[in-house]
Amino acid sequence: MRYATPARGLPPQDAKMESTEVFTDAYAVIPRSTMTDIVASNLPFWDKTRAWIIARPLSGFAETFAQYIVEIAPNGGSDAPEPDATAQAVLFVVEGQIDLWIGDEFYQLNAGGYAYIPADTTWRVENSSSYTATFHWIRKSYEAVDGINPPDAFVTSDQAVTPTEMPDCDGVWSTTRFVDPSDMRHDMHVNIVTFQKGGLIPFLETHVMEHGLYVLQGEADYKLNEDWVHVVPGDFMWLRAFCPQACIATSEEPFRYLLYKDVNRHPRLKL
Repeated sequence: MRYATPARGLPPQDAKMESTEVFTDAYAVIPRSTMTDIVASNLPFWDKTRAWIIARPLSGFAETFAQYIVEIAPNGGSDAPEPDATAQAVLFVVEGQIDLWIGDEFYQLNAGGYAYIPADTTWRVENSSSYTATFHWIRKSYEAVDGINPPDAFVTSDQAVTPTEMPDCDGVWSTTRFVDPSDMRHDMHVNIVTFQKGGLIPFLETHVMEHGLYVLQGEADYKLNEDWVHVVPGDFMWLRAFCPQACIATSEEPFRYLLYKDVNRHPRLKL
């Protein structure tokens, strides 16, 4: 399984400033071509590491999550990665290998590896290999509910989970669900959506969930609010609540994206 990674480097001085980046009141598109060295961030208590922060809470836009693409050089990592005790995390590896400790439990994740880390949990990550490791880190403050226990940590992989076919689509649209949708302990889902060539969302979805969609593989024409945008591997789409969306997969290879959404909670009525 192949997964897209940031462009890295820096375009030459004669490069044309032509790409698909856009930021509107309803959505943003951050193409892979913009994820170069000059826009990467350094983070406290992370060694030999940089990150492309592609989403963060913004008042009046999308407010529930942050999403990073983290790149760790050999012998890099962090013993204190998370500064916020209320933050839960999903890690999804797109390149290389990471060593992950959740509490006292050790895991080694390769490309396609997936980890859920509950809030107020001690964890650390290292790259003990000879190659760069790259993973997505999605952070959200956990919304506790009286009478519902918080979820447990777990580790799995893209390869270990059988995709669920969406109804009435002859298998051209499926979702790799890492969490049972009926499990009320979870207030966010991070799944992988797959479309075969010609597969589509057959209506304009309009819903309360915020979205982060990172294209892992393949290409599609994606409808965002009033606009059609062509997206390719490594592009990121960031949607606020109620932004209409649909897509048509256009490439011979499957169109796959990592999808974040907030779920299973009442909307907050007061800040």
